[in-house]
Amino acid sequence: MVSNSEKYTEKKVKRSMSQEKRNSIAGYLFVSPFFILFAIFGLFPMLFSFYLAFFKWNGLGEMTFNGINNFTIIFNDPIFWKSIYNTVVIGLLGTVPQLIVAFLLAYALNAQALRFKNTFRVAIFMPYVTSIVAVAILFSIIFNSQSFGLVNSILGVFGVDPIVFTQSEWGAKIAIATMIFWRWVGYNTIIYLAGMQSISSDLYEAAKIDGATLSQQLRYITLPMLKPFILFTVFMGTIGSLQIFTEPLIFFGGNLREEGITVVAYLYRDAFENNFFGTASATAIVLFGIIMIFSVLNLLITNRLGRGKARKA
Repeated sequence: MVSNSEKYTEKKVKRSMSQEKRNSIAGYLFVSPFFILFAIFGLFPMLFSFYLAFFKWNGLGEMTFNGINNFTIIFNDPIFWKSIYNTVVIGLLGTVPQLIVAFLLAYALNAQALRFKNTFRVAIFMPYVTSIVAVAILFSIIFNSQSFGLVNSILGVFGVDPIVFTQSEWGAKIAIATMIFWRWVGYNTIIYLAGMQSISSDLYEAAKIDGATLSQQLRYITLPMLKPFILFTVFMGTIGSLQIFTEPLIFFGGNLREEGITVVAYLYRDAFENNFFGTASATAIVLFGIIMIFSVLNLLITNRLGRGKARKA
């Protein structure tokens, strides 16, 4: 026979479990808005884009099954391959110097003798939070195709004729890459700086006692300890360079030209200017595949470096 105290204990346990369930439900309700919005504005467009890649659709009329013809069309389009080439070239021009300069700036900002560090940090990070409209105005002045443009004025001092940057093969790429460099160098500088500040000063002091020079400290302490941060910035920079869109769109004023059109700009033009949503979706899938390949390569390199480090330890 169950006593009254046992019944009370059983009721208390049930009440406690129901309270745990209520807490769980409340937790799910609090986080549900994010998942609902992601499903509507993130997951559904992605899945629909995969579906749409096999159909012919102008955005308003009836959708017609087109098989793999959308992929055949873009693979036979020279502008598509030109956009791939432009994306890779602009990505290299805008990302590689950016990471090197960001590392050097972070190293300078981390120096003990530097004064007004906070002022310099804010100044370097400012382009990252600057409005894209302001960026467009600034670079339209710097790379103005007329002789009074800033770059053309400097070139004119050395007797070089004015360059029409919007119609020049390399002029357009250099201008867009410079814009990317200017916007993101501060962001990567702050990441490297955070990594450098996480390195124990004891390591540098021990190296100085052992007679290590500044370059040896940089080579044998700073760079190895910063490896995770460097891999992160390279990983993000690679993905970001494959998704360049705003900069060429602003630079060409909406009239995307072959000299600077990127893959994302190519699919944007197909979808929202030519109303070829099928080929635009096929381009998006190809771009997705390229990004996945680069991501896997980055992961493989990261894992290999990590195993090498573990073996040395």
